[in-house]
Amino acid sequence: MDAVPGIVAVALVAVATLAIGTWGLRFSRTTSDFMVASRSVNPRLNASAIGGEYLSAASFLGVAGLVLTFGADMLWYPIGWTAGYLVLLVLVAAPLRRSGAYTLPDFAEARLGSRTARAACSVLVVAIGWLYLLPQFQGAGLTLRSAVGAPVWLGPVTVALVVLANVTSGGMRSITFVQAFQYWLKLTALLVPLAVLLIVWVGDGSPGSRATGDGSWSVPLAAGGGPGLYTTYSLIVATFLGTMGLPHVVVRFYTNPDGRAARRTTLVVLALLGVFYLLPPAYAALGRAYAPDLVGSARSDVLVLELPRLMVDGLAGDLLTGLVTAGAFAAFLSTSSGLAIAVAGVLSQDVTGRAYGERRLGGVAAFRLGTVVAVLVPALTALAAPNLGVARAVGLAFAVAASTFCPLLLLGIWWRRLTDAGAVAGLVAGGLGSGSAVVHALAGGPASGWGGVLLAQPAAWSVPLALATMVVVSLLTPDRVPAHTRRLMVRLHTPETVQLDRG
Repeated sequence: MDAVPGIVAVALVAVATLAIGTWGLRFSRTTSDFMVASRSVNPRLNASAIGGEYLSAASFLGVAGLVLTFGADMLWYPIGWTAGYLVLLVLVAAPLRRSGAYTLPDFAEARLGSRTARAACSVLVVAIGWLYLLPQFQGAGLTLRSAVGAPVWLGPVTVALVVLANVTSGGMRSITFVQAFQYWLKLTALLVPLAVLLIVWVGDGSPGSRATGDGSWSVPLAAGGGPGLYTTYSLIVATFLGTMGLPHVVVRFYTNPDGRAARRTTLVVLALLGVFYLLPPAYAALGRAYAPDLVGSARSDVLVLELPRLMVDGLAGDLLTGLVTAGAFAAFLSTSSGLAIAVAGVLSQDVTGRAYGERRLGGVAAFRLGTVVAVLVPALTALAAPNLGVARAVGLAFAVAASTFCPLLLLGIWWRRLTDAGAVAGLVAGGLGSGSAVVHALAGGPASGWGGVLLAQPAAWSVPLALATMVVVSLLTPDRVPAHTRRLMVRLHTPETVQLDRG
């Protein structure tokens, strides 16, 4: 195996990331620059940046591996991840931007007037962020081992160092330019090799699956009767509703100038994601013909990296592998950067900021210290924890987000009677319910029987549990509805142009 193209590809991506981040540093001066880019990012740039950070290791590597092994059932992952932005567009994007918050805990405190609710949200943001960061570091280790034969620990260490350098130097302002570049790099890194591989496939006589000749792998309905259908529906709930609760996704909408720009950003994101997600399933289909030994194996996540060399001989195959490796590494860097900013923003306000005697916006020094904590904890965990499977770990993060922040945002934006007691009770119920699935997965628990099925995909029961708990407890505590609720609700749902006219 010629490792030179892979090494060069990783080095070029790292250098380009640092160079663009350094260029963006000249725009970063204030705490607002570091946390939300002073709320001045235009929709096209912001949409590319969101696409860059949202298309993570699970999208670049995991989707192809899942479809390769389990068939078209797994197309619910990319469909749900894309459709989640449609829900975000309709129900959350503009009101959330008008709230004026910097983070999800900021929104909770502004809406409910409760420090307890803020603290609960802070804990959840850090937990979801770390859970989502874990597969990014694991995927980096898999990529470098597959592409250049490096030890598994080198991937997490490299990603952690590059992310720390970029985020601590320029914050959100610098990362916006980096992530926009990385979206287009990732799209190119999948599209160009796929075009070549399809030409090779046609030249070979368009061979079909060598793993299952009956074609049953492509039937888009979950197998296994009731448990299979439950798994599919639960996956749909997690992916459709989890997007709006992901900290690194939500923080991006605070960077828009106003609510209208937030909606326009979301529309462009839908188009960018739709184009990208056409590509990984095509790799999976080709893998069925050319890499049947990867079906069902622990190495299915590296299909995208290994397929070019399996189908194209010589230098051309090595160059295509180098390009795909560059895209995969960009995926780890961009998503890790967005998550690091989201987690660091919360830590700088509620934890590290206090070390400097600072409150609320924490300051640049507290933000940088928060970034170090945000990156090092999951990086060290990735070196020690067993490999969950890239897409599976991300799926659990979506389930936790859907079970906690989704009900909070929906009710907080659209229901005046939500109270702090109801919100906290719902966050605890949804967090414990979906968190049990995370513990089950980390412990390597059995997935047999209904108990294992319910824990493997908890969103179908944990989301309704959290929503019902918030509603019931709020109705039982009507005296705890904040006095400013009506005024804030008007602000959330009134377009900025109308607010200016009234002013």
